[in-house]
Amino acid sequence: MKKIATGVATAIAATALLTGGLVTPAHAGPAWDKSVKCRQKDWDDRVVPTRVGNSELGWKHFSGRHNIKKCRIVNAAIDGKPDKVNGARLEYWAYAWNGSRRVKVIVIAQYARKSADGRYDAGRGQKIGVITAYCKGLNKCPNWLNE
Repeated sequence: MKKIATGVATAIAATALLTGGLVTPAHAGPAWDKSVKCRQKDWDDRVVPTRVGNSELGWKHFSGRHNIKKCRIVNAAIDGKPDKVNGARLEYWAYAWNGSRRVKVIVIAQYARKSADGRYDAGRGQKIGVITAYCKGLNKCPNWLNE
C-alpha cells in the first residue's frame, strides 16, 4: 500500500509540472507596466524614470489617486537636487503657483533596481523610478495644476 501511495503522489506532481500548474514561481512580484512614461535628469546626473506602473506605484498610481496628469509636474520636481535622501529613496519637492494659490508637490522615487520591500524589480541596469507624486496636505492636487 505504501508503494502505491508514493507512486500516485509522484504521478500527480509530474502531471502538474507537465500541464503548467506550477509555472509561476512563489516569489513572483505583482504585475506592473515597466514602460517609461517620462524621465528627468536631476542635478546629480541621475536619470529618474516615471514608469507606467500599476495601482500601487508609478503613473497609474498617482495620476488617478493624486490627480497629477502631466509629466512636466513630476519632471519639474526632479529637475534639481533631492530634498531628502534615505538610501535609494529620494524625495524631490517643487512648488506650483496659480495666482495667489500655491501647492507643494512631492515626488518620491526609488533609485534602485528593486523597490524597498523587494516586491518590484525593474530589471538589470534599470531603476524603479517614481513611486508616487502628490500635493502636500491635499487628498488630490487641484485641477489647475494640470493646465
